[in-house]
Amino acid sequence: MAIIVGFLVFIAFIGGLFYVLIIYREVPGAIEQRLGVLEALPEDLGKWKVDEESEEGKAALQQGQKREVRLFHDRSSDKLLRQVRYRNRATNEVMRVDPDEPIRRKRIKS
Repeated sequence: MAIIVGFLVFIAFIGGLFYVLIIYREVPGAIEQRLGVLEALPEDLGKWKVDEESEEGKAALQQGQKREVRLFHDRSSDKLLRQVRYRNRATNEVMRVDPDEPIRRKRIKS
């Protein structure tokens, strides 16, 4: 009896694996229907903005720098990234750049 139940569980697992691997990849809109669509990208995408309100921005001002932040959409990997750079206030030269920080986009179910 245990062998029959184990065999049926194995068949169910193979069916579920087939559904996930084949149907989700080949049927257009299957992932969006099940999981929802990603929220829209922000309108100020790619534009550098001076950050003076955050703690990091205030610390940069005290050091004679200005902190600039922008959101960047990497189309090759479909990721939204926050990029930060620090400029010298006098010469406007880029002093340093922080590593890119990925931002999770929410899924909206319709």
